[in-house]
Amino acid sequence: MKILFFPEVEEYLFELAELLYRKDYFGFKETARQYVIELVEDIVDLLPTKRKRQSPPYFDRYGEGMFYAVFKKRKHTQWYVFFNICAAEEEAVYLVRYISNNHMSAHVMLLL
Repeated sequence: MKILFFPEVEEYLFELAELLYRKDYFGFKETARQYVIELVEDIVDLLPTKRKRQSPPYFDRYGEGMFYAVFKKRKHTQWYVFFNICAAEEEAVYLVRYISNNHMSAHVMLLL
């Protein structure tokens, strides 16, 4: 099994630590970086074991036939990881196409 991130997702994750620091979610840049590193590690380690759900049609703009899984990182923050599952040489490949959280996508996710 492999977990691959689309380039847009990698770029978003790279910029996320800086964004979290600038918006005062974290007092130190290093703490924000560690948060993002732990999020990525959770995705890589746990995505295949997480309960997957069919993604809402709203997210088809990032890819068709996707699933999503929920990663709760803080008391008030859940991350939604949107992905496709493909088979390459009889190995499952998870293609992470988009990542959002309940602060950005609550208007859509609450409708589920």
